[in-house]
Amino acid sequence: MMIGAASNTKSSLHVVHRHGPCSSQSSKKATTSSDHDDILRLDQARVKSIHSKLSKKLTARDRVSQSQSTDPPARNQYITGSGNYILKVGIGTPKQNRSLVLDSGYDLTWTQCEPCGVSGTCYPQEEPIFNPSSSSTYTNVPCSSPLCDSLPSQGLNKYCSASNCFYNDTIYDDNSFTSGFFAKEKFTLDSEVFDSVNFGCVVNSDENFKSRAGFLGLGRGEISFPSQMAVKYNNIFFYCIPSSREYGGYLTFGSRGLSNSVSPDLEIPLTVFSTAGTIIDLNTEFTRLPPKAYAALRTAFMEDMSEANYTITVGRSILDTCYTLPSLENVRLPTILFSFGGGTVVELDPVGMLYVFDVSQACFPFVGNDNDDDIAIFGNVQQRTMQIVYDGLGGRVGFAPNGCM
Repeated sequence: MMIGAASNTKSSLHVVHRHGPCSSQSSKKATTSSDHDDILRLDQARVKSIHSKLSKKLTARDRVSQSQSTDPPARNQYITGSGNYILKVGIGTPKQNRSLVLDSGYDLTWTQCEPCGVSGTCYPQEEPIFNPSSSSTYTNVPCSSPLCDSLPSQGLNKYCSASNCFYNDTIYDDNSFTSGFFAKEKFTLDSEVFDSVNFGCVVNSDENFKSRAGFLGLGRGEISFPSQMAVKYNNIFFYCIPSSREYGGYLTFGSRGLSNSVSPDLEIPLTVFSTAGTIIDLNTEFTRLPPKAYAALRTAFMEDMSEANYTITVGRSILDTCYTLPSLENVRLPTILFSFGGGTVVELDPVGMLYVFDVSQACFPFVGNDNDDDIAIFGNVQQRTMQIVYDGLGGRVGFAPNGCM
């Protein structure tokens, strides 16, 4: 499922916040209190779904294989989270530009397609729905093909619609779903054009996706976008999430242009997804830590903030440690370092140490897990301004400071 020939080329795409001034989906309105509450609610729901999925995979691994040999593969169940970071991708010929949400926790790239909702329902989106009949390069994958037969191993249900490959998936633990044709189409990234990219052409979907045109799957499975680009870009991609919605970041496929300041690589074995460890997730807002680690970090943070005479105030939802600030400028914050295995030390940018609702409420943006066995998650608030590099073939990830504004 890899596309292209080995190359040192790279392709970069502009990443923006869905509600930022550079987004075509922006309402140009300030974030409201209810928007913040929605982010907090969705974030906690996503984390619960991640923990649930990984716990189920661990349980399945420990079962007696003979009695469970006919069980379906673990489903790709995640809640979308806030899904705030998007980029423009050209789909089809002539290309139809669509804003897709980046999702590092899911493999399938998909967008809603006409005739969306004929046999079910589709949610309204702000951009036009992709029309495959207007593209000269769109093709459905045949139901009899090995590629279609492989969908169950990717956690997707396979069906046939006439002779065409059709899939459905209850993708997320909140019962959000997509179903549609498994197809091939030309994708344009920046100035790079790729033929025959596998994607989901969705004709039935759930309103929980809230106006988004679709998702770009950055997971580790065979049908994820990075895996399909593996030969062309050496299975390397990196991104930078901006410090705030007013600025832009990027997603880059390829090995050229990596910063020399990237810290030593952190080895990520595949077993990290079935045992307690740490994952990096784009659509989880706030970093989750084991209970004891969270308690120690929170205590040290509170002591430092107390020395600076910042007034503690009531918490908000999952964020239990908040402050009233005299202003949003020149806030004195402690240094927070994350030390990973292999000698990698990551220092957080100050924007990753407070989540600001307004001057009267700025909160410590970390949350303690319920159990010691729950995996830790390095969230996007703490990733802001860092260049984060994924080496898929080497199973490594690297970090560099000051990757973007």
